[in-house]
Amino acid sequence: MKTGQTSLSVVQVNYACDKRLTEPDALLDRYFTLTGWSEALLRAGAGAVATVQRFSRDARVTRNGVDYIFCRAGIPAAVAARRPDVAHVNGLTFPVQTWRLRRALDPACAIVVQSHADGGAIGRTPALRLLGRATRGAVDAFLFAADSHAEAWRQAGFIAPDQPSYQVMPASSTLQPVAREQARRDSGVDGSPAILWVGRLNANKDPLTVLEGFERALRDLPGARLTMIFGTDELGAEVRARISQSSVLRDRVRLAGIVAHERMPSFFSAADLFVVGSHHEGSGYSLMEAIACGAVPVVTDIPTFRVLTGGGAVGALWTTGDGADCARALIEAGRRDPHAVRARLADHFARELSWDAVGRRAMAIYDEVAARRSGM
Repeated sequence: MKTGQTSLSVVQVNYACDKRLTEPDALLDRYFTLTGWSEALLRAGAGAVATVQRFSRDARVTRNGVDYIFCRAGIPAAVAARRPDVAHVNGLTFPVQTWRLRRALDPACAIVVQSHADGGAIGRTPALRLLGRATRGAVDAFLFAADSHAEAWRQAGFIAPDQPSYQVMPASSTLQPVAREQARRDSGVDGSPAILWVGRLNANKDPLTVLEGFERALRDLPGARLTMIFGTDELGAEVRARISQSSVLRDRVRLAGIVAHERMPSFFSAADLFVVGSHHEGSGYSLMEAIACGAVPVVTDIPTFRVLTGGGAVGALWTTGDGADCARALIEAGRRDPHAVRARLADHFARELSWDAVGRRAMAIYDEVAARRSGM
């Protein structure tokens, strides 16, 4: 068994299959976490990196030094054929498949399993809890975006008391900031400060509390405007009613709806502040993208957002469901020097949230887990 960040070979294993995608290249283009993670490992010093992906047919693609192996069946054999030092399984909801993988691999190979915002499965499927407890011995370590996310899985028995878990973001962003004036022309995002929402209009994202907080904040930030981008609108009727009932909000809130992802750098770059009212998040991709483009986070004080903002060091945190506290955070962030804050955001993203940072963290985890496995 090789250890050390310059020699470990890694295979990423993905049992989830999007049946809408029938071409391997289309899948890789859509699911950037597969390519981004694998390429980040190579840059961080991995000896060899491959991804084995369940698919409707067998195929093979090589991109940027990474082999992507698509399998209709026989995933354990495909992984074992690579003779990896570490097998990285995406998702905690595949305990039986992970157990079968363990049986196919060399005993010296370590297995890590990464959570991808799949915590809701614990309560929905009691059978999954039983399977998780029965097969957890196949896993050497579990990965979560925030350490506290592991607790529910431990309580459910998926993770034994003596099994380690590690904190690492499951993805990053490749979005680049756009020059402010150009971004505002392209997006129509304006205001002083310009505030951006990106997220579903649902109970978890809590747009009604954000609207309350924004309305309160306007007393101190009279030039502020809020642009809301959303893909689904479960609370759309309530949101529109709340806006229409307020003479202040009617003139200050723009409901932009769906925006193509390729246009999002302009929206993020045009914004001074990024706001969302999430009660829980597995990864927080939109927040990562906002930070990458220089929008200051004004987000709820939940584990994932604490990690992404360095405990609020590069933003302002507020209490979930509390409109008054949301207003306080918006006012606090809105009064800061935007140029100084953007410089801090850029430095924070590069050091903590970029793909290179994620790759370095992942390799450090793999190295520790592989060393422990080799000592068994």
